[in-house]
Amino acid sequence: MTDADLAAHLADIAGRLLLTVRDSGLLGAKALGKAGDQTANQFLVHALREQRPDDGLLSEEMKCDGSRLEKSRVWIVDPVDGTREYGEERADWAVHVGLSVDGMATVGAVALPGLDGGVVLRTDQPRPVPPAPEKLRMVVSRTRPAAEAVAVAERLGAELVPMGSAGAKAMAVILGQADIYLHSGGQYEWDSCAPVAVALAHGLHCSRIDGSPLVYNQEDVYLPDLLICRKEHAQGVLDLIAALTPTGD
Repeated sequence: MTDADLAAHLADIAGRLLLTVRDSGLLGAKALGKAGDQTANQFLVHALREQRPDDGLLSEEMKCDGSRLEKSRVWIVDPVDGTREYGEERADWAVHVGLSVDGMATVGAVALPGLDGGVVLRTDQPRPVPPAPEKLRMVVSRTRPAAEAVAVAERLGAELVPMGSAGAKAMAVILGQADIYLHSGGQYEWDSCAPVAVALAHGLHCSRIDGSPLVYNQEDVYLPDLLICRKEHAQGVLDLIAALTPTGD
């Protein structure tokens, strides 16, 4: 399998496993989230080590031994992005399987198993991104919307769309359910690697909120902010963020 085929297949199978665990009806929300994380992680880690033994690996649910830092190719996975939403049996959660090459999110897939029929978006099969409506829509956290996102939305006259996982938010732009995903509340590499790879393959703008590139496979995996949107909206959003950011003078 190609890297893209592998990423998509792994994300799809992990999503199916997670649905099976959830549909057992044996676990409450908190226990379900933990069981789902562990089940999907074990599958993804063992499969990637079997299929790509020479590559590095970083997973949210696996202790990192540092060996990935010596690798050019590193798989970065989030077995359940949106554990709370998964545990609550909502649809806005995802499985992330991304490949970073020399620090760049290059190949990946994001599975959205909770949607009807299940959806897997992948870097090698981009679909047309629907045109933006006149009134823009910005996806934000359903529990703690970032202050910068709310402020930018107000200045753009954009509608706020609360949603769960980072992957679900990023894919909402591709699916035409939203137009801008602006996050500044703190994330890690596994939250955005696969979604960024997929978004880039669909021709979207992806960057930090200061406009700098998103760089992966760093020793410190904290990657606190990002902007994903159509390219025609990017500069206007970045300018608004800059205007809202204190200069320290």
